[in-house]
Amino acid sequence: MASAWLYDGRSAARRPVAIAIDAGALELLPSEGAAERIDPGALFHAESRADAEVYGRSDVPGWRLGISKPVECELDRLLPPPQVYGRWVDRLGLRRALIAGAAVSAAVVLLVTQLPGLLAPMVPESWERRFGNALLGNSRLATCAGPGGREALAKIAAKLSPDAGELTIQVANSPMVNAAALPGGNIVIFRELLVEAESPDEVAGVLAHEIAHIENRDVTQAIIRHYGLGIIIASLGGNTGGNINLLLAADYSRTAESRADRDAIAALRRANISPVATARFFERLAKMEAKLGNVGDAFNYISTHPLSSERRRRFLASAQPGRRYRPALTAEEWDALQDICHNDPGHRRLS
Repeated sequence: MASAWLYDGRSAARRPVAIAIDAGALELLPSEGAAERIDPGALFHAESRADAEVYGRSDVPGWRLGISKPVECELDRLLPPPQVYGRWVDRLGLRRALIAGAAVSAAVVLLVTQLPGLLAPMVPESWERRFGNALLGNSRLATCAGPGGREALAKIAAKLSPDAGELTIQVANSPMVNAAALPGGNIVIFRELLVEAESPDEVAGVLAHEIAHIENRDVTQAIIRHYGLGIIIASLGGNTGGNINLLLAADYSRTAESRADRDAIAALRRANISPVATARFFERLAKMEAKLGNVGDAFNYISTHPLSSERRRRFLASAQPGRRYRPALTAEEWDALQDICHNDPGHRRLS
């Protein structure tokens, strides 16, 4: 006989009982009333207390049986074992559970990091363009169209990419230093970036980087990683709630950023545009960010295009000594591009 206490799940009264073993079943013998026969298979270990092991019944909510310690060996063999780590961990064992957990974690990491890269090439380009247009259409950003500005921008793009004709590059009349690549060949350059740039070659380096992201389909990968494929599919029905935050939310991997820098350097070399200007632009923005902190205009660009001494050195190192580089634009064209918003006769919406 083992001494125990019982809550029957029907009342709040705690009753003392004795436990006997009868043909593989537990027999609860209260001091008053009829005995109760319990199948040990219906029990689960609920908790360990200082003076008792407590068991519950899965078919009777609130039912608890506390068996005084130490539990007799014959009785202990019939009862479910204590849960040390949790049900499935205890069933597997700690070592196997750790291995299984590590395998699941590795699979999740692999899925999150690799799946966007696998899905992005499967997204039809027509979907990408429609999604990008939906984002622009819902962003409520005003575009600039001052005389000669768009032509100057198109000239730079044509030097950087043979597919420049398939790109839509616009300047947003927004006071931030930034640029963003969007799905479907859309690129937005924000007005203040043109103000902070000291030469068209600096703009060419930034534009080459954004073009590389589009050509490598990094933009779609980043969108899928953050928001899932569903947001692109939703754009087919015109339900995309695009906004400025989504435009700037593309968080590229370090590999994608390095590849975009490499491709940008190659594009600048083909166009015979000096990469030194881009390196100086990065260096200047980094100094602005260090001086002004998060409130600085430079932070807009740095937060979405993290700068590093390695990136700046990469552009500097790609310069070929003795090579006669040519400016991306003439002085007149550069003036028109910098004044594209100031000289715009009207306000327009990105479309």
